[in-house]
Parts: sequence; structure tokens; C-alpha cells
Amino acid sequence: MLDLIILGLHYLICFLISVAIWCGPKDVGLHSSSTGGAEREPDGLVFIGKEEDIKKSQRITAEVDGREIVVFYHEGKFHALDSRCYRKIFASVISDIDGQACIVCPWHKFKITLETGEGLYEGINPLEPSPAPKWLSKGVKQRIHKVTIDKGNVYVDPPDLSVSFDSDNYADKYKNGGELAMGK
Repeated sequence: MLDLIILGLHYLICFLISVAIWCGPKDVGLHSSSTGGAEREPDGLVFIGKEEDIKKSQRITAEVDGREIVVFYHEGKFHALDSRCYRKIFASVISDIDGQACIVCPWHKFKITLETGEGLYEGINPLEPSPAPKWLSKGVKQRIHKVTIDKGNVYVDPPDLSVSFDSDNYADKYKNGGELAMGK
């Protein structure tokens, strides 16, 4: 009987965590124009939102050149990434992994650094006498976008598509109205 109670509590806690993740910080808005993207400035930068609004909400999504991106404010810094991880959809759970702020995909548990877009995994070298897990890099998997703050406004550079990243696969599916499009 005690086992059933513990199992029931476990499921309840997992459910509550899922609800907390699902209902996490809300976006303050999705900026788009009739051209399908956010407002582009004469210098080529794309206006995302007001600095104070993003600081309050901790994140904002925006469409830039047909790509959905997310801008996070975390520990005093702004970070912009494609909103789709290199496998599926991003959640806004940020964790510290080996001293780096990372997004953790709730489905696949992929860890992606906010600073570089690098994928991390924990591995061991079985050839070591006492193998201990270490955080290792899968390489850059996620497209990041340069963030510029000017006069209280947050801007990002449009994506440089001459270099490809694994996250481009899902960004393109969203852009083309595929199964991962927002609201589907």
C-alpha cells in the first residue's frame, strides 16, 4: 500500500512539474509586420522589443526573416536563439550545466548553451582508470543570433544563412508551415 502512495505522489509531482513548465513565463508578444518579419531598422538590425519588457518576462519570441526566434534575459545578459531546438520545440527552462547557462529540451533532455548554441552531453572515457562523467561538446547545434541593445530597445541581427546548423531543419519546417508551426 505504501508503494502505491509513493507512486501516486511521484506521478502527482511529475504532473505539477509539467504544468509549471507548460505555463512558465509568458511571452510579452510576437512582433511581426505585414512582410512576415519583425521591424527592420535601416542598419539591418531587427527590432525585437523594449529592454524592460523582456527583462520582466525573461523571454520573448519574435519572427525574424520567417524564423521564429526566442530572446532570453538570463543573469543580466540577453541571448537569442532559434526557438526550435535541433530536434523539436524549445521550452524556456534554463539550467546551469558545468558553469554554463543552458536550455534543456523537456522531451529529449538535450542541453544547449545560451552563449554559443553548443550541444552538451555527459560522457565518460571507459579507458580512464576511474571513469568519471564529464560534460562534453557535440559542437554547435543551435543557431544563435547577435543581440544589440540601443536606447532601451533590443535588436537582433538577421540570420546569416551561409552557415547551416542542425536547428535550421526545424526552423525551416516552421517557416514553411509544417507540423511544427506555432499554434499547431
